[in-house]
Amino acid sequence: MVAEDLKKFNSPVFPFTAIVGQEEMKLALQLNVIDPKIGGVMIMGDRGTGKSTTIRAIADLLPEIEVVKDDPFNSHKSDLDLMGNEVKEAIQNGESLETELIKIPMVDLPLGATEDRVCGTIDIEKALTDGVKAFEPGLLAKANRGLLYVDEVNLLDDHLVDILLDSAASGWNTVEREGISIRHPARFVLVGSGNPEEGELRPQLLDRFGMHAEIRTVKDPLLRVKVVEERTSFDQTPQVWLDNYAEQQQELRDRIVAAQTLLPNVELDYDLRIKISEVCSRLDVDGLRGDIVTNRAAKAHAAYHNRTKVTLDDIAQIITLCLRHRLRKDPLESIDSGDKVSKVFKEIFEIEE
Repeated sequence: MVAEDLKKFNSPVFPFTAIVGQEEMKLALQLNVIDPKIGGVMIMGDRGTGKSTTIRAIADLLPEIEVVKDDPFNSHKSDLDLMGNEVKEAIQNGESLETELIKIPMVDLPLGATEDRVCGTIDIEKALTDGVKAFEPGLLAKANRGLLYVDEVNLLDDHLVDILLDSAASGWNTVEREGISIRHPARFVLVGSGNPEEGELRPQLLDRFGMHAEIRTVKDPLLRVKVVEERTSFDQTPQVWLDNYAEQQQELRDRIVAAQTLLPNVELDYDLRIKISEVCSRLDVDGLRGDIVTNRAAKAHAAYHNRTKVTLDDIAQIITLCLRHRLRKDPLESIDSGDKVSKVFKEIFEIEE
């Protein structure tokens, strides 16, 4: 009962559709929600630019999901890739399962988290004495079918970042200890944020994030005043704000759900795929992850705009987000990596300035 009471009194979340500016970050988050296989978003930017606010807002915007009641993995009632072993066994035995609707899980990973806290632990004593696999689920279990947010990801231990990226890419988490192995679904959108002044992420880890959004502090005094006034007004009368934006929130929610449904039918022409790979090749991007992510993001962008065919504009909107963090760093290079991607894209796709 206490948990339910707490749910009722959760602090209100600033509406996603009310956020001013930061279009790059908002687009990257929406596309990852439409297609989680894009591989997550790394958001780099100055302190106090609304990174956490925006991430919490998109989680709050998303529709509720149906889960098996009292299941620690938020298991789906019919999709085998999204259910834990106990639910699978119950279905195989013909048992009926009770389900409930919950808000999309949004898990915050604390900076000091240990590997056990993230992955979960196996109770060896119970396993040896009772002969049962006693598993204490971690944050990855909680994040299944939701979002996992890591603030200051560049300060997190490298091997923990590696575990998160492995789970995000495969959709599964495996915990092994003393010859006992447990595997459970961990399909989530990984969102990392950080301030570049506090150190960069290692290139091989950075490359595994699907998209990389850069955000800057707003310089226009009028816009700054608008943001401050709106935030102050929301803090004083949150319910008025939520009521005012309810319609816009519902429109965007419907649009994202429609895009998720349309996505499998979206096509990307062969000649456009060739040109995307040509851009990656010209930019000397290591591996093929850049090509794959750009193809996926372009399809998600087309679906978001209710189209079944990818256009040149879809690719133009997302290619910088998908490739800027995959370029080799040259300390003598004066041009920004995002501008470099844009320049090569225009040359290959023959777009005039």
